[in-house]
Amino acid sequence: MLAQIPTDLKKNSKEDIDKEILRIGMIAELDAVSFYEQLAAMTQSNGLKKLFLEIAREEKTHMGEFQAMLLKLDKQQEKELEKGKKEVEDLI
Repeated sequence: MLAQIPTDLKKNSKEDIDKEILRIGMIAELDAVSFYEQLAAMTQSNGLKKLFLEIAREEKTHMGEFQAMLLKLDKQQEKELEKGKKEVEDLI
């Protein structure tokens, strides 16, 4: 789990710092999704399972918010995501 920032942000240029911060936020959200889904899978309580899965869903929304902002700041990232989507469509 992400308890501290996994990189030295001082190494980033001023132009790239916000993009890196957003990516770190995305990593934290994906980690949280995985964590809550694992807890949901472990419990025998339907109520707890529903709670953990709802929280995981909310974390996915947060991930989308970070990604939307990142795509506004990083046009290369936007192009590469589109390229990746096309590659998957071509494969399937």
